[in-house]
Amino acid sequence: MLFAYKAVTKEGRETTGEIEAQSQDVAVNSLQRSGLVVISARPADQKSLFEYDIVFLNRVSAKEISMASRQISTLLEAHVPALKTFRLLANESENPTLAKKFTEIADDVQNGVPISDALYKHPSVFSDFYVNMVRGGEESGKLADTFTALADYLERSYELGSKVRGALIYPAFIVATFFVVMILMLVLVIPKLSDVITSSGQEVPVYTKAVIGASSFLINYGAFAFILFVVAIFLVWRYTRGTNMVAQAKLWLPGIGTLYRMLYLSRIADNMHTMLANGISMVRGIEITASVVNNQIYHDVLMEAVVAVKGGAPFSTALEVHKEIPNVMIQMVRVGEETGEVGNILKKLSSFYQREVNTAVDTLVSMIEPVMIVALGLGVGGVLASVLVPIYQIAGNV
Repeated sequence: MLFAYKAVTKEGRETTGEIEAQSQDVAVNSLQRSGLVVISARPADQKSLFEYDIVFLNRVSAKEISMASRQISTLLEAHVPALKTFRLLANESENPTLAKKFTEIADDVQNGVPISDALYKHPSVFSDFYVNMVRGGEESGKLADTFTALADYLERSYELGSKVRGALIYPAFIVATFFVVMILMLVLVIPKLSDVITSSGQEVPVYTKAVIGASSFLINYGAFAFILFVVAIFLVWRYTRGTNMVAQAKLWLPGIGTLYRMLYLSRIADNMHTMLANGISMVRGIEITASVVNNQIYHDVLMEAVVAVKGGAPFSTALEVHKEIPNVMIQMVRVGEETGEVGNILKKLSSFYQREVNTAVDTLVSMIEPVMIVALGLGVGGVLASVLVPIYQIAGNV
């Protein structure tokens, strides 16, 4: 369980961060053994709405971390000391949160703390994957190369994620436009036309009554319904994010399920390749990949694979019992194990699935665009027809 803490160092400097522990008492004891005076420690997910807003406003993007990694690599290759490197980044960073993090990291490095341990104190910015990669670079003496590999990986991950998000923004925009147009029609247009229909005294069709009823409801209770809708969305987001239900929905929803599966498989292969190429062990690589894959289903698959690999099973054998892992990936990993080239095989798999994601995105966009436009036209046209047809009938009887 992840706990957010606030503490004071021996030098009297206030510090905040997050720590993984089985309970709050264990978290406090661990922090105290590290020489910190704990002010507070509570589950990281127990935050107020205000605190979520502050985190959102002060977040550090993957793109910023990628650029910073590239700068660190360049400076280390130029034989700039690590302490001066982080001081420079702290002074030049345009993001105040990232600048603060680099200042704290520089202070730790100045006090003799290894870079990986200094990064570990900031899990909201530097993931387990990032920290373990840096630790591997320190042990191998190839720290500059490690930061280069991290920058390359983060750039690939950012580009892939951006393309997926971009593909989903367009249909979301069309759906939002549809609802806005419908609400405006029901609130502003339909009431004026419904007065003409009801004052005629003629029999009103059922579908017209439904539209008039929806219009009346929005006018009288629209604000209350909107508040309930927002609260419901927040509660659903708050209590379902990261659960199996959301993870399953992402994988099996028509249209986008294939896209998400390819994205997660690409992420798994890319993570594993990057870590194995930098000296991280297979077991540790699987554990870290599970923590950053960002889908509970694949997280569980990888954690079960960890148990199997620790028991002596090959990675391919540990994966083949899970239907979420395609057979082609299992067979290629098995070939890599037999030839001693698992890292290179995973690299090829990552490139393959990245191409599949790009293809899936292009296909999804080409399919969604005409469907959404037709649906928008039918929806608006249907509402208008439901009130205009009775009006034409009234005009014909005059």
